[in-house]
Amino acid sequence: MAENLFIPETKDRKEIYEAVIPQIEALISTESDLIANLANISAVLKEAFGFFWVGFYLTKGNQLVLGPFQGPLACTRINFNKGVCGHCYTTKQTVIVPDVEAFPGHIACSSASKSEIVLPVFDKEGNVAMVLDVDSDLLNDFSEVDAEGLGKIMKALEKTL
Repeated sequence: MAENLFIPETKDRKEIYEAVIPQIEALISTESDLIANLANISAVLKEAFGFFWVGFYLTKGNQLVLGPFQGPLACTRINFNKGVCGHCYTTKQTVIVPDVEAFPGHIACSSASKSEIVLPVFDKEGNVAMVLDVDSDLLNDFSEVDAEGLGKIMKALEKTL
């Protein structure tokens, strides 16, 4: 069944999050397959905001491994102690990076990526099950509005784990 997505015609990210969050919640609440849910979340965020790259890295063994995403070719494996995703994993906190070139140990999967936000997703035991990685081709493109909006989506995702 095809899904319809309503995206308000505005540049106001808060307004867009307010519109897409309930749609994502409805979409993932009725689907039990994790990969399908991650794929749809990535697609909705890419379509709604036009981010350069949106995707998930799943905790597997001692690395983060590429999961569903939207955007150009990506790094496949990231060690827990490397890059913005690894920093998010180890600190268990959302990380906003206004300029990736200024972040120590940044992994350049694409030279077009200029800023980034990464959020942890926790399993029922409180461990980081995966991270959501969102890249922009603009400097300083993420704010607390994104942290809050994406955080609400990750909380909805956590309920399905």
